[in-house]
Amino acid sequence: MTQVAMTHVATLVCDPARPVLTGAMLRRASEAFSKQDPPRWLAQNIAADIFFEPGPAVDAKAIADRVRAALDHAAVDVIVQKAQGRRKKLLLADMDSTMIGQECLDELADEIGEKAYVAAITERAMRGEIAFEPALRERVALLKGLDRATVGRVIAGKITLTPGGRELVRTMRANGAHTVLVSGGFSVFTSVIGAKIGFHEDRANELLFGEDGRLNGLVAEPILGKDAKRAALEQLRKTHGLSAGETLAVGDGANDLAMLEAAGLGIAYRAKPKVAAAAHARIDHGDLTALLYAQGFRREDFVTDMPEPPREAIVKVSPP
Repeated sequence: MTQVAMTHVATLVCDPARPVLTGAMLRRASEAFSKQDPPRWLAQNIAADIFFEPGPAVDAKAIADRVRAALDHAAVDVIVQKAQGRRKKLLLADMDSTMIGQECLDELADEIGEKAYVAAITERAMRGEIAFEPALRERVALLKGLDRATVGRVIAGKITLTPGGRELVRTMRANGAHTVLVSGGFSVFTSVIGAKIGFHEDRANELLFGEDGRLNGLVAEPILGKDAKRAALEQLRKTHGLSAGETLAVGDGANDLAMLEAAGLGIAYRAKPKVAAAAHARIDHGDLTALLYAQGFRREDFVTDMPEPPREAIVKVSPP
């Protein structure tokens, strides 16, 4: 008798630094489905797929919640999606608190002793409690007088890459995907950080400097915010001749929401509550390689290094 392929897949992933996923946990997770194939390891004790048939009504978030409950809410992420088309051909990624562990604007403010004040505004903006654009202008105004060398010191001394980010970008590139760092932050950071990680290109806001080489407290208009991130996704998708389902986006803040919702798979990465609740899927425990496991890559498929090709020039996207 011919075996019928299951139409959906639940990917279970934990932090590779804390490999807690066990065979017993996979068996418990499988009990959340009425019809499923045996679990398949993608990386022993770190990630596995369970292919299943959901029945007539499909609610990916509700199914993921059911699996998490079956695991007693252990430190395991669950991504549920259609099995067909899970390999994506376009990646758009936020920078601050996603591809890096910091908020660049907060770290610049630390150079003038205003980090606590600026970070509080950043937090409110990322939670969606205040509008992004005026909050950005207010914070940038405080930086007036900082020189370009300060940016270099901040990048060298305070910015750390999120674990798994290089593997995510380089593995997707090696498999034909186009990768873009798209940030509500600033091109003076994205141009350097994007190159370190291996993105094809970066898109960001522009800090304005005076003739003396110091910040004048202004950001170029229009500001790249929520609408412009979505516009970047849609423009890149059309440029590369892709369907919406072939796209992947990841971010953590309220200004990422429109981009996440427009992507074929929008993932909230250790995100603010509003973002985690609205995105297609959420990563609370794993590192950025979770996005590779979600696409069905095995650990042995990961690309950890590759020659640095020429990167495309920074493109600033205006809101539609």
